[in-house]
Amino acid sequence: MNENQIDHDRLFKELLETFFAEFMELFFPEAARAIDLRQIKFLQQEVFTDVTAGEKRKVDILVETRLKGETGLILVHVEPQAYVQKNFNERMFIYFSRLYEKFRRKILPVAVFSYDRVRDEPDSFELGFPFLDVLNFRFYKLELKKLNWREYVQSDNPVAAALLSKMGFKPEEKVKVKLEFMRMLARMKLDPARMELLAGFFETYLKLNREEEEQFSRELGRLDSKEVDVIMQITTSWHEKGRMEGRMEGEARGEIKGKVEKAREVICKYLTRRFGGKTTDLQQKVQQITNLEVLDYVLEELFAANTLEEARVIINDGVGKPS
Repeated sequence: MNENQIDHDRLFKELLETFFAEFMELFFPEAARAIDLRQIKFLQQEVFTDVTAGEKRKVDILVETRLKGETGLILVHVEPQAYVQKNFNERMFIYFSRLYEKFRRKILPVAVFSYDRVRDEPDSFELGFPFLDVLNFRFYKLELKKLNWREYVQSDNPVAAALLSKMGFKPEEKVKVKLEFMRMLARMKLDPARMELLAGFFETYLKLNREEEEQFSRELGRLDSKEVDVIMQITTSWHEKGRMEGRMEGEARGEIKGKVEKAREVICKYLTRRFGGKTTDLQQKVQQITNLEVLDYVLEELFAANTLEEARVIINDGVGKPS
């Protein structure tokens, strides 16, 4: 999959909404100790209209929670950023301002930079004069590419496992990174749904070619046999699920194809019975229609057609409809 075709926002949203507490505990432990992570609620996506830029901007991950020992609610805004953007720190401040204007609560802003370039992103936005500091807005930042993946492989944190694929590693380390990811999954013993979520995230960003897969198999063979058994059980269940989904999808396609062919057959028989042998060209056009809903529409309209010319208009209309 091309990097531009990856839905980064959706992937990070699924990961962080499923493992929000683990994310905070791993990367922002001081905040995690102060926040009551047992009481979190994900709010509906906020969309802001940026009049000056002429576009709409959205806040994907917005969490309502509270501080331990306090009664008032706070918000945690997490903004995943998958590409380099000029003045991103200003955008974080604008989001903060809009959110504060609406909710009037304390807001903890967090930026997660996941692009592959290594650069130093600012974690503040300042405004002022020589005679007065008007604003010093700060936010947490996490620059994934600057993290050393080896420092996280002993963790049993699921977010650490998934994000190994976005951390800093050399191309020749890809096989080792995947091997350690699988070992982490084997240790954590999560339910199948969460395990698939982590695997889907990881493999979106780190894919092995055939030669690397062969190397992975060799490396896997050097592990303890009990550990290998657990890893193989995990991968086997994924493959089985993939085959089952493939069969179901194939069966669904086959069923639809059969219904399309049957609808064409009924239309052609009706044309012959209703208008005689002058409909060969129309029957050929019917074969061009591949959408079942369009075929149903054509058949229904044909029942009301009184002349061959009316039937021709209906079928030409059907051929012209998008499949």
